[in-house]
Amino acid sequence: MALSLQPLTAFHGRPGPVLLVIADGVGLAAPGPSNAVTEADTPCMDALIAGEFSTALAAHGVAVGLPSDDDMGNSEVGHNALGAGRIFAQGAKLVNKAIEDGSIFTTAVWETVVDRGRSHTVHFIGLHSDGNIHSNVEQLYRLMEAAARAGVGRIRLHILLDGRDTPPRSALVYIAGTEAVIADLTERWGTDIAIASGGGRMAITMDRYEADWDMVARGYACHTHGIGRPFRSAAEAVETMYAESDQGDQYLPAFVIVDESGLPSGVMSDGDAVVFHNFRGDRAIEISRAYDEADFDAFDRGDRPEVYFAGMLQYDGDALIPANYLVEPPAIERTMSEYLVAERVPSFAVSETQKFGHVTYFWNGNRSGYLDDTLETYVEIPSDRIEFDRAPAMKAAEITDATIELLRSGRYRFGRINFANGDMVGHTGVLRAAIEAMEVVDRCLARLVGVIDELQGVLLFTADHGNADIMFTESEGRRVPKTSHTLSPVPFVIHDPAHDGVYRLTPPPDAGLSHVASTVFNLLGFAPPADYQPSLITFATAP
Repeated sequence: MALSLQPLTAFHGRPGPVLLVIADGVGLAAPGPSNAVTEADTPCMDALIAGEFSTALAAHGVAVGLPSDDDMGNSEVGHNALGAGRIFAQGAKLVNKAIEDGSIFTTAVWETVVDRGRSHTVHFIGLHSDGNIHSNVEQLYRLMEAAARAGVGRIRLHILLDGRDTPPRSALVYIAGTEAVIADLTERWGTDIAIASGGGRMAITMDRYEADWDMVARGYACHTHGIGRPFRSAAEAVETMYAESDQGDQYLPAFVIVDESGLPSGVMSDGDAVVFHNFRGDRAIEISRAYDEADFDAFDRGDRPEVYFAGMLQYDGDALIPANYLVEPPAIERTMSEYLVAERVPSFAVSETQKFGHVTYFWNGNRSGYLDDTLETYVEIPSDRIEFDRAPAMKAAEITDATIELLRSGRYRFGRINFANGDMVGHTGVLRAAIEAMEVVDRCLARLVGVIDELQGVLLFTADHGNADIMFTESEGRRVPKTSHTLSPVPFVIHDPAHDGVYRLTPPPDAGLSHVASTVFNLLGFAPPADYQPSLITFATAP
């Protein structure tokens, strides 16, 4: 079916372009010393949020397709909602449903994993936490139990420590919980189960957007070949590394668990099965390629064993990564970009590497590449390979420069950009750096406002979830860094210098990120599709 949009009669758009600025990780929380957003000197952002056309949007929980309102939003589901204009059941919810109704255990992929495990070893790799952003250990436990019940004789776990979507040094809590599950399953089913390797999520395995293949190489070598610092248990590894530095879980280096002879206990061999149990895609794609691709050349995999690899989901539906997966991903069709292409509206997307996939792949409904390269321009600014608290400006200035050049070209009617600072620096837990990051973003935002004014366009300002708005909590009189996302709503602002009363801001009570798409359509002079979430504005006269 050919897509089309109905032009509005009451409003045809402004002479200049519509620019959507997504300040990643900038939520609306109460002012105070832990709020890097309000502690920073941000005159432009403050003025926008205090203006007439400003409201708050839900960016977590059911508003973005997650199981409950206890679930933090994230950049992936946030950009899905922004680009799709509707709410789709997302990774965690899909996997929970498939586990509860048992469908995950009736697939040919699961049967192959189990069949391999009856004569070889099943390896589970994934983020070892209940942050529910990339994974959930409860889902891992259900997979382990089902494998043991089905007759799998040997299971090895390769755990990626969190400390980012969970408290910075919480790994021992999760390790203890997993050891208890292992003991129970071993007693009930006689299965040989053990933790075999691990390391911090920002040190090994979980790179994204090809920013640092060395991370993936270290993880592959650790999980596959048992290359890493040796310890007799995961708890011993973490306790030792805690004592040696003040690093949080996410930065701890690779370790392997060895037996009495000093040999790694979980080296992979021909015939084994490997399941990557993260449900979020961005940090799962590269390690999936390392296991899945016969002609892989990003790094030397050494003496590569023949294993059957499966993901929890298919992390890239266009590139078919991985080939085997346990749960079907959400089918997001008829995105905003598809409608704009159908209407021949030129658009652009700009971000640095850390969030480039968010304004392209996730925005376009988990679809790689251009929809129409004659109408769309995507600009990726390479991210630095450095701890982000050491360079809190990140690439905000370069993103702004590229955006201004595109705006002034006169070619584009719509653009979307992402400033990664609030999220990536927020994840470090370093308040000083997060404050500086906010001030950099504000200066860049002020430049963009000036250009939009010059071009007689419209600027929309929002975020995909909270993070920098709560940088620490207090416990027993001391500050505990908070490195995870928050449950805070996010700002939504319309800056329209030519506003003449033709529309007003009328957000519904359940206003969330999925309402932004219809608002963009309106400001471009179109009525949104009937099944999109309603616009945040209404017109003074019938549209």
